[in-house]
Amino acid sequence: MVLSLDLQGFIVRARVLKLYRQALRISQKAPIHARDDLRQMIRMEMEKNRHCDDKQKVRFLISEGLQRIKDLDEMLDMQVHS
Repeated sequence: MVLSLDLQGFIVRARVLKLYRQALRISQKAPIHARDDLRQMIRMEMEKNRHCDDKQKVRFLISEGLQRIKDLDEMLDMQVHS
């Protein structure tokens, strides 16, 4: 199945993929014993909203995801430096 995206859809898709990659990169900072669980949780969150078509909800989810990534990054930085 080939999806045809308009420009807005293409941009939103790129933002979502960037968010996913950022989350996976940040998960590398987690302790080794917790990395797989963290990656699995990230994947579940992404899959849960995979078929969302509501543009306003997608924007909200991206914003929420960015905040959660920022919080996770700060928390993992504190663990490394303590």
